[in-house]
Amino acid sequence: MEANKLQELLRSNLDSMPAKARRVVEYLLTHMREAAFISIGDVADTLGVSKAQLVRVARILGFKGYAELKSALKESVLEQVNPAAMLARAMSEEGDLSERIRQMEHANLEDTWNRLKIEDVRAFCALVKKANGIYCAGWSISGMMAECLHSRLRELGLRAHQMYPGSGCLTLIEQARSIRRDDLVIAFDLPSYSVLLTEAVQKAHEHGAQIVTVTDSPAAPICGSADLSFFVSDNSPTFGSSLIGPLFLIHILTSRLSIDLGDSAMQALAEQSQCLRDERLYHPVYTLRY
Repeated sequence: MEANKLQELLRSNLDSMPAKARRVVEYLLTHMREAAFISIGDVADTLGVSKAQLVRVARILGFKGYAELKSALKESVLEQVNPAAMLARAMSEEGDLSERIRQMEHANLEDTWNRLKIEDVRAFCALVKKANGIYCAGWSISGMMAECLHSRLRELGLRAHQMYPGSGCLTLIEQARSIRRDDLVIAFDLPSYSVLLTEAVQKAHEHGAQIVTVTDSPAAPICGSADLSFFVSDNSPTFGSSLIGPLFLIHILTSRLSIDLGDSAMQALAEQSQCLRDERLYHPVYTLRY
């Protein structure tokens, strides 16, 4: 079911619902993505109602049961992050697309900032500083964010490794088998959530590694193995998830980390800056005209 149709169905039944059922519907409206990926038991516990109550609400809404309602929720979430569906919707809407994107990205930055806790930034820095090896992981578009973080960590002189899906002859879960207790995995997982990445992170967690996750929602399956989670806003009218929020978070985390590392970061960045003088890599600055 399309997201707007499901939302309209939920809203149209709000006023006629008894108090408990109304609370369920309000939760589904405001936490559609979470409800799509967690169990009926978890929803019931969150709301303090019985599973039978959730089944009754589903039937009031016209579904055979809660399982069918959950399938509709999943379909609506997938439709929201489906690039083809998003483009079709963007083409049908009036107004300037560039302006909508500008407004949406401003909102993504603001929401990502509002969800960030300074104590979590400090905890991230502490985990990185004590880790023996740091593994940056992601799948598809999230892999781009993992690579960005990996690059920053290497510039700071840290022992960071990129976990690539299908790297050489190894799958993600095979790469995770060598991760141990003193290691740290930083995993990015924006919708749609990757089963293979979740399994690899679970394997690393079983081996005792510390896990940091970056995603859009606490309902993301990867959060089940997390010792520390960061949440970003990734709303976009096209191409699925926006990358502005995750990039903003990476910039904040690595900048704070560079300060915490002190002299070691200064030395690593000084060595990195020597590359700028390597004329095999970059044009000499003095020959450029401005």
